[in-house]
Amino acid sequence: MVFKRLLGAFGVGGPSVETVLAASHGRPGEHLSGEVRVQGGDHDVHIHQVLLSLLTHVEHEHGDHEGGGGMEFHRDVITGPFHLEAGQHHAIAFQLPLPWELPVTEVYGQHLHGMTMGVRTELEVAGAVDAGDLDPISVSPLPSQQRVLDAFGALGFQFKSADVEHGHIAGVHQELPFYQEIEFYAPPHHHGRINEVELTFVASPHGLAVVLEADRRENAFSEGDDVFGRFHVSHQEALHMAWEHELETWLQAVAGHLHGGDGHVEHGHYGAHHGGHGLGWG
Repeated sequence: MVFKRLLGAFGVGGPSVETVLAASHGRPGEHLSGEVRVQGGDHDVHIHQVLLSLLTHVEHEHGDHEGGGGMEFHRDVITGPFHLEAGQHHAIAFQLPLPWELPVTEVYGQHLHGMTMGVRTELEVAGAVDAGDLDPISVSPLPSQQRVLDAFGALGFQFKSADVEHGHIAGVHQELPFYQEIEFYAPPHHHGRINEVELTFVASPHGLAVVLEADRRENAFSEGDDVFGRFHVSHQEALHMAWEHELETWLQAVAGHLHGGDGHVEHGHYGAHHGGHGLGWG
């Protein structure tokens, strides 16, 4: 896929650039490979550096005020200084690492409503920086994350929306200053007790944190509240965990069927159990 950008910040006759991605999709922990091609303009210039950055839309909460906007969360200098003659073509190959905590933007090939992710190319010449528009990329789940999503589908969850929230989750190590929330309507057999469940993945090379937050309905005996659950597993363990059983047990606890709804759950060792999907993504 080719994205062409005219670098207007450098005036008429300045250099232009195009970024060519070998593929505009990937998974957390992988790399985006491609080539940045810089074309000289009407006169020689000294290029200080070329950078690639990753951006996404992040929601912020400040007291009673909420808002959101684009946030750059990763950047790589793919080349240092070089001289570009008038009319010269200069190509720079790159491999841009994708952070392990990268939010997912598509599931089962369908875009998650509310998610944006992209790459931006920047060229710096004599102190002037020209940044191109955001070139969209898609991010698919890791196999360990996909296994959890399959279980959500098998249990009857329906996808509602997804967004990225600024901040950190207590008790979970994060490298990035935000986390993704994927919101689901509770399965039909839990309607009346649970409104929605939010799912957050925090991945690393060594494992996966699965964080759950259930919105419990108000009833005659108690006010509505939020209940949390948490699993810390290796990627291999996640593939073979009986997620359907573990999630259903947690849901019953949240609904007040077990131990008063204590939602804090840590992982054990489980046998494999595979589920389908039908979450209504998009």
